[in-house]
Amino acid sequence: MTELSTPREGQTFAHRGSRWLVYANFVKLPHTLFALPFALVGVVLASYRAPVGWATVGWIVLAFTCARFAAMGFNRIVDREIDARNPRTQRREIPSGVLRVTEASAAVAVASVLFVYAAWRLNPLCAALSPAALAWVFFYSYTKRFTRWCHLVLGVGMSIAPVGGYLAVTGQWSRPWWMLVALALVVATWGGGFDVLYALQDADFDRSQGLYSLPVALGERHALFAARLLHLGTVVCLALVGWCVFAGTGAGSLYALGVLLAAAMLVYEHSLVRPNDFSRLDAAFFTMNGVISITFFACVLLERLVHRAPLVTALVR
Repeated sequence: MTELSTPREGQTFAHRGSRWLVYANFVKLPHTLFALPFALVGVVLASYRAPVGWATVGWIVLAFTCARFAAMGFNRIVDREIDARNPRTQRREIPSGVLRVTEASAAVAVASVLFVYAAWRLNPLCAALSPAALAWVFFYSYTKRFTRWCHLVLGVGMSIAPVGGYLAVTGQWSRPWWMLVALALVVATWGGGFDVLYALQDADFDRSQGLYSLPVALGERHALFAARLLHLGTVVCLALVGWCVFAGTGAGSLYALGVLLAAAMLVYEHSLVRPNDFSRLDAAFFTMNGVISITFFACVLLERLVHRAPLVTALVR
C-alpha cells in the first residue's frame, strides 16, 4: 500500500515523523474524551460521601489514561492482521509499518504497569481490582471472533471508568448498592450502542472475514434499532442514578438538565446515521459522543458546585 492509496482514519493526526503523534494515533487519543468525563462523573458523585483532593483526581486521570492506552494498544496488536486486510484500517500504525509490534507491546506493558501503580496509590480496593479490570479490557479484543455481543463487552469495559472513579474516592461500594450498578449500565449501554453504530461501516468486510457483530448478525437496519434500544437504556439509567442521589434533597435540577441534554443529543446522533447512509457516521461517533460526555459531566459538576453541602442522607438510605 502506498501512503495515499487509502484515506487516513478520522480522529488521527498527520504525524510527519513525530513519535508522540504516532502513539497518539495508535491509541486514538482523541477518543479519551468519550469515557474520561464519565470517570470524573463517578468522582463527583463520590464527593457527596467523601472528600476529594487534587492528588486523588490526578491519580484517577493517570489510571484511566493508562488503562485506555493499554486496552486500545492491545486491541491494535491483536487485530493487526485483520486491520491489514481491511481497506478502512490499512493505514493504522502496525499494518502500515510505522510502529513495530515489539514497540507497541512494550508501550502496552508500560501503560499496564502504570495503571496498576496508580490504582495502588489510590486505595487497596482499586489496587485489588486493577488486574481484573485489565483482564476484561484485554479480553474484549478477542470477542468479535466468536460473539455478536462484542459491543456489550466493550461497553462493560468502558463502564469500569465511572465505577473506578467512585471507588477511588470512597474506597467502598455505593449505598444503595444498585446506584453504582446503574451508573455502570449508563456507560455500558452508551458505549455498546455507539460501538454498534461504528461497526456498521465494516459489516460487509466482517461478513467476508467470518467476524461477529450485531450488524453482521442482524443486518444494518436491525442493528440500528438495537443501538437505539441501548441508548434508551442509557437515558433510563442516567435518570435512576439521579433519583438515587438526589431524591428527597431538593437538589438535582442541573443533573436532570444533563439527562435531558444527553437524551436530546443521542436522538440527534441517531438522526445522522441511516441504514444505507454512513457518510455522517464519523460525526455521530466522535463529535456527538464527545459532546454528550463533556456536557453531562459539566452539568453534574455544576450541580455539585451549587450544592456544596454533602448530600449524605440521599446516598446512605
